[in-house]
Amino acid sequence: MESTTEEKNNVSLEDLKSKMAEFAKERDWDQFHSPRNLLLALVGEVGELSEIFQWKGEVPRGLPGWKEEEKQHLGEELSDVLLYLVRLSDICEVDLGKAALRKLELNALKYPVSLSKGSSKKLAFNSVDNHKPNE
Repeated sequence: MESTTEEKNNVSLEDLKSKMAEFAKERDWDQFHSPRNLLLALVGEVGELSEIFQWKGEVPRGLPGWKEEEKQHLGEELSDVLLYLVRLSDICEVDLGKAALRKLELNALKYPVSLSKGSSKKLAFNSVDNHKPNE
């Protein structure tokens, strides 16, 4: 059975994890992929991503006025960040999908709609856990 274009575009974290592991193995790069090295590579890629936005001021959703080449470059840098993050989670044996879903659940408790809707303010305390956010 041949897959459709839509199916090819639906890539899971597991797909990326497997592809990254194979990519590294084929090149004998596992020896370099320690958590520390991957984290530093990830930080470097976040820096490259930041450079794209550095002098643009506020950028509206959808990036109106951006050239196609700029959007393509942005996609490449976003991909670098994602791929290093997926590889780091694999090497650290963290199920990134499950961890992200858990974090969303924790954030829903930390930032209840009744106290957070329409506000960008950080909540110093809330009634759920009496802890400061990001502790």
